[in-house]
Amino acid sequence: MKSMWNEPYLETCCRAALHRLFLTHGGIRPAGLPDEPCLRRLCTMGFAEEVTPGRFAMTETGAKRHGSEVLKKAAA
Repeated sequence: MKSMWNEPYLETCCRAALHRLFLTHGGIRPAGLPDEPCLRRLCTMGFAEEVTPGRFAMTETGAKRHGSEVLKKAAA
């Protein structure tokens, strides 16, 4: 069983940015919004990626982390 203590910590603002990426339903979120620093941090953690300059999308790893931390789903 993987412990949450072995995963990188997500600040509340970054969890919210990860959720906003989720709400795009596989789409992209533009830069220039107040959560851009969090989107860039999520990229360094592997939870998001900059698919084109100034456009961010959730990665598969980000979707798993969103499910376990934001939606509180148990890992399958």
